Amino acid sequence: MGYIEELRKVVGTRPLILVGAVAIILNEKDEVLLQQRRFPMGTWGLPGGLMELAESTEETARREVVEETGLQLGELHLLNVYSGADQYIKAENGDEFYVVTTAYFTNEFHGEMIADPSESIHLTFYPFDSLPQAMVGSHRNMLNEYQERFIKKDDI
Repeated sequence: MGYIEELRKVVGTRPLILVGAVAIILNEKDEVLLQQRRFPMGTWGLPGGLMELAESTEETARREVVEETGLQLGELHLLNVYSGADQYIKAENGDEFYVVTTAYFTNEFHGEMIADPSESIHLTFYPFDSLPQAMVGSHRNMLNEYQERFIKKDDI
């Protein structure tokens, strides 16, 4: 049982502040790896998740990417840290939390891409100009920021 599950035994579904990390993983065509998630069912998002005790946010991103995709990441670059009222989540089971998410990006990865069936339906690389409609809202905002900062409009 992980840290969050143990914490939930104590506090129930009350709102918590949790820390997480995601990775924007880019292939040689500058397409982004997205994960079709089991929660919310069918919604697309970035690989990532919540921090365990004693982890750094970079370690969280690396662990979650391995767990969800089978890929090992190279050098990570900080995009931004996202927090605030718009980062509120209510899970299907009633758990409430505000997440502080550190977003990283990289084009360095290796390994065999395999979706973890307990969390993922599918993994695929998408061009920025044809991202799926059904996306985690905060992840779409992160990808928008990445595009604004690092991709020229003529490139997409």
